[in-house]
Amino acid sequence: AALGALLAGAANAQGAAPYKIAFIDPLSGPFAAVGETMLLHTRFAVEDLNAKNALSGGRKFELIQLDSKLSAQESQSALQSAIDQGARAVVTGGSGSSVVAAIVQSASRWNQRNPGKEVIVFNHSSIDPELTGKHCNFWHFQTEANTAMKMKALANFARKQPDIHKVYLFNQDYAHGKQWATYGRQLVGLARPDVQFVGEQLHGVGRVKDFAPYVAQMKQAGADTLISGNWGPDMMLLLKAAGEAGMNPRILNHSAGSMPGTVLAASQAKTDRLTWVAEWHPGQEGTPKVDALAKAFRAKTGKEFLSPRIDLTPRLLAAAIQKAGSDEPVKVARALEDLTLDSSVGPVRMRAQDHQLLLPQVVNTIAPVDGKSVKVGWDGVNWGFRTEAMYSGNELAQGSDCKMVRP
Repeated sequence: AALGALLAGAANAQGAAPYKIAFIDPLSGPFAAVGETMLLHTRFAVEDLNAKNALSGGRKFELIQLDSKLSAQESQSALQSAIDQGARAVVTGGSGSSVVAAIVQSASRWNQRNPGKEVIVFNHSSIDPELTGKHCNFWHFQTEANTAMKMKALANFARKQPDIHKVYLFNQDYAHGKQWATYGRQLVGLARPDVQFVGEQLHGVGRVKDFAPYVAQMKQAGADTLISGNWGPDMMLLLKAAGEAGMNPRILNHSAGSMPGTVLAASQAKTDRLTWVAEWHPGQEGTPKVDALAKAFRAKTGKEFLSPRIDLTPRLLAAAIQKAGSDEPVKVARALEDLTLDSSVGPVRMRAQDHQLLLPQVVNTIAPVDGKSVKVGWDGVNWGFRTEAMYSGNELAQGSDCKMVRP
């Protein structure tokens, strides 16, 4: 009887249904390289968790990859496909806040109609504060610092930069771009009431092939600083146009440096004043956990490690399942609330009030390697990242007008 029970247990473990996670981000079009990088980080974390038997009973995570095509409509179709395939969690964020909002809304509607079969949405890169503010949702968890938190860090940096005088707001024409401009005007203006805002423009996401006309207008306005939320090809082409125009403005940005190709573009344009903020940057000193993770990532994938927060996202899910002692969606979501984790970048906490992760942020600037403040090159060139300032998640935490409705 004992042998029969043992064999039955082994069979159940081997046959345990996987916990399916759907990755929904751009895998085609102009931002495909961004999506592929995010997919690589997500897959690495999932495979590492499986190797470490993060789920009990012999279960494994299974990753389903789907193309958002940078479209809200396509992403909603991808979500339905993920649900049809049995996904219980979605990892997304690289398609922009409007796409993430559409996914969250669709997931919420599905969850209301299908109790017990709910899907949880993890957002690793779309930083619209309204996603954890007035549009907060019980089923949405944000694992990246939001726009207000990042801009607060940059405003603190700007306070100490005497070369900032005339600021131009230049952003992509969607929710995040508009909010980056709004928070920039408010928080940088508050930190530096002496600065002058000399222009403001929006442009289509991924539609501009030549930013020279825009750069000419910035130059004519006398701008020495840009507050720009551009990312991916839109940032690289902006750097190219600025370099060709002989313009080297300070650029205050949220995450451009974590996108492959940005450092190369900055070096080619000789623009050494792109300042951005993230939970970590390559070459940062005093980060042994990230260094070990980056070494393992490089050994397995042949690529450079860029984003601890994306790697962290599936690990938060695994920790919540373990904490809940169940994979029931409601129990897992509740376990995520106020979950703390000693992550590769230090302690992080998922704030229960609005499902905003509080994680460290590092202000840094892309600049040539000098052997002192910049010791490691990146993107195959002798340019890297200079640490300017570091903040804890609690130091940057903002108030929230979230009115969470819980099941």
